[in-house]
Amino acid sequence: MQHATSAPGSPEITWRKSRASNASGECVELASLPDGQVAVRNSRDPHGPALVYTRAELAAFLDGAKAGEFDDLAR
Repeated sequence: MQHATSAPGSPEITWRKSRASNASGECVELASLPDGQVAVRNSRDPHGPALVYTRAELAAFLDGAKAGEFDDLAR
């Protein structure tokens, strides 16, 4: 699922969340920023703060997640 938002004076940002997100809205959304970084926010608070990561930081996190490094946090 994708939807676009923007702040006054800023370019439009398209937020995406996983197709695996559940109906209760417990998910995060990600957006590619014009400077090449990636923003992450809580989908339940779309007007709240977003964390911003470099692509290298996000890639390191995803590699760790795929390798099961964070599985214990989801239990």
